[in-house]
Amino acid sequence: MSGYALYAVLVGAVVIQRLVEVAVSRRNAAWTLRQGGVEFGGRHFPLLVVLHVGLLAGCLGEPVLADRPFIPLLGWPMFGLVVAAGALRWWCVATLGRRWNHRIIVVPGRAPVARGSYRYLRHPNYLAVVVEGLALPLVHSAWITATAFTLVNLAVLLLIRIPREEHALTWAASAERLAPR
Repeated sequence: MSGYALYAVLVGAVVIQRLVEVAVSRRNAAWTLRQGGVEFGGRHFPLLVVLHVGLLAGCLGEPVLADRPFIPLLGWPMFGLVVAAGALRWWCVATLGRRWNHRIIVVPGRAPVARGSYRYLRHPNYLAVVVEGLALPLVHSAWITATAFTLVNLAVLLLIRIPREEHALTWAASAERLAPR
């Protein structure tokens, strides 16, 4: 099996992981909404979907279209980071339990989780996304995909997603209800 074929299997495994996440996320979102959850920042969610689909498409397309080689000194450490990012993501899922989903949905009166991976970092899942978004393309030298995804993802996280999530967490924990955004 060629280096690219093995890389395509890796990207396929990430796609399967994402599909499992979608199923878990939908189940958890429905449960959270039944508990009185309120969604924040839903308008930017389609942008995140397009961004992540673009990452996976770029991972498969750029190595072929731009004739990117597998460089072992780059590819193997990036593979290790992909595995570590996946482990961190699933630690986040396990820590949040039913409260984890792809959307920003909070239940009024519930404080943010401060155990597990959230004991050490306010937004560990986003760290996993950033690391994976940089490392997965670089496993097979897809540096344009890695750069584009990382820059757009950081802009979305820093300018849109994290501020919306912080507002939602403050709103949920607050006695005074701020307006949802």
